[in-house]
Amino acid sequence: MSSSNKTSKSRPQPTVRPAEIVREYGPFADATQVAGVTYDGQRVWAATGARLVAFDPASGETTRTLDTACDAGTAFDGKYLYQIAESRIDKIDPATGKVLASIPSPGHGNDSGLTWAEGSLWVGQHRDRKIHQINPETGAVVRTIESNRFVTGVTWVDGELWHGTWEAEESDIRRIDPQSGAVLERLEMPHGIGVSGLESDGADLFYAGGGKSGKVRAVRRPRNSTEH
Repeated sequence: MSSSNKTSKSRPQPTVRPAEIVREYGPFADATQVAGVTYDGQRVWAATGARLVAFDPASGETTRTLDTACDAGTAFDGKYLYQIAESRIDKIDPATGKVLASIPSPGHGNDSGLTWAEGSLWVGQHRDRKIHQINPETGAVVRTIESNRFVTGVTWVDGELWHGTWEAEESDIRRIDPQSGAVLERLEMPHGIGVSGLESDGADLFYAGGGKSGKVRAVRRPRNSTEH
């Protein structure tokens, strides 16, 4: 058997399907972009550059705003928000908006997505095509997963690692093997619609930031990806 056949068998082709956009939110008042996105179990939070906007995903109504630097990924650990701001990650009390602590970001300002899982923060490195698992107290890199596309938003759901991509006018949401980085499944966004931040609601939806469109889009998560 040739080596190329071995490679094709070890890396099966991913399942590819069009992304099903079920709802759009925004643009939000005084916001010209959406970078990071997270979900606290009740509200979706969108990072718009200088303000975090929280909205009710059922009604679309804005319910909270926090004035804070927020130019990339956003995460929620069940109690606190984490926000990439330039070359640092701020830990924020969502009740008051107070920054409680800060750690250096692994990309030193070239970071993109952010999510919380397994007691760690997971940080997308946009043009480096990497995802870092980091210690939320120190910022130390625990391990690194490599992708083959620009990494934007990052999220974990039901033990699956998904991340957004956005290169030129092409964007998708993809599930990758957290050990090898192999692409297992891709949800292709319509041409010209990008994914910046990304977060799962823990069930059937992803919330995807739309960059300079100023929108957040709810995208259906294919349930058969975890059914065996």
